Amino acid sequence: MITRKVRKWEKLPGKNTFCCDGRVMMARQKGVFYLTLFLIIGTCSLFFAFECPYLAVHLSPAIPVFAVLLFLFVMAMLLRTSFSDPGVLPRALPEEATFIEMEIEAANGNVPAGQRPPPRIRNVQINNQIVKLKYCYTCKIFRPPRASHCSICDNCVDRFDHHCPWVGNCVGKRNYRYFYLFTLSLSLLTIYIFTFDIVHVVMRSVDNGFLNTLKETPGTYPLLFLSDFLEYLSFTVLEVLVCFFTLWSVVGLTGFHTYLISLNQTTNEDIKGSWSGKNRVQNPYSHKNIVKNCCEVLCGPTYPSVLDRRGLMQEDSPVSAASAAPSSSSSNSSSSNPVPQTTKTTAPLIPNEHTPDDAKPSIAASAEKSPSPREEHHPPAPKVPPLASPETDAETSIAKDKTH
Repeated sequence: MITRKVRKWEKLPGKNTFCCDGRVMMARQKGVFYLTLFLIIGTCSLFFAFECPYLAVHLSPAIPVFAVLLFLFVMAMLLRTSFSDPGVLPRALPEEATFIEMEIEAANGNVPAGQRPPPRIRNVQINNQIVKLKYCYTCKIFRPPRASHCSICDNCVDRFDHHCPWVGNCVGKRNYRYFYLFTLSLSLLTIYIFTFDIVHVVMRSVDNGFLNTLKETPGTYPLLFLSDFLEYLSFTVLEVLVCFFTLWSVVGLTGFHTYLISLNQTTNEDIKGSWSGKNRVQNPYSHKNIVKNCCEVLCGPTYPSVLDRRGLMQEDSPVSAASAAPSSSSSNSSSSNPVPQTTKTTAPLIPNEHTPDDAKPSIAASAEKSPSPREEHHPPAPKVPPLASPETDAETSIAKDKTH
């Protein structure tokens, strides 16, 4: 087993995507978010390119300046909403989940076979009113008040409002105020561009007429297949149409959330009718004052994330058999065939002109210490008696006669 350190966001369950080493957190479905960026950036780019130069000269140079500031604020609120943690609650650890299961079984007792177990609910008191905490079978926790499980992101989100595909993220406790500021500023930007597009067309139409203005407006292209009224397509007309159809949805959404903030209520609670159902239960989170409710939602403290996405954790990864086999074979071979030890001489075997005289070994010493290769590998040959010759035979015979 090899232990290595990884970031916690790499092991977080759920259906979220992370970027920039866990700093950016979004949902996996981001196609509509890219469409939102395209509509905002595209419409504002056309306004800056074709209307702002004329309005800055003939009306006021403050018009493009204010439009740029409003555009930057809209983009900042959009990215802040999309890239932040909405308030995801961590799931229970295996030990915690086991302990909660034991508590539930002890509280419910033995349920007879064939009967449905009672619902897993805990009751807490908030502002002298009983609020039910529901158990999440996916996260293995009792959800806090106003929390709910998002089926798209597969996470429990604290003070869950809704999942917004236009921002590519859930809207919850930690990013709701930025979402509301985004819708509010986008409504103002849409009204601003729509108004000054109309002003631009009217100012040009005073002298030349409406149709001639469409023909002479910068960014106009001929469309021969249309009627005389729409013979020319102007980017100004395109901007007016986009802003007109966007205006009703964005302004209506902003008004709806303004109503919810004044009651200190979420979209999820409003859809379910949590505080306006048959029981007519009072909202325990409302201060019965519009100003106080708005201050709590928009000016309250910024809550830290409880996920610790960039924290470090240790992970045990098993060693594969392919990598373990060569190491074991190499260790076995090294143990069976020990490597002979070698020693280094301080002086070279063959002296040269760069070797000092003290370090040069003498020829006799080198001859004594280093035997020749022949002596090392071949034993001394045995002495062979000389071959017989006629002279030696005569001498040996004479010596034998004398002895006799």
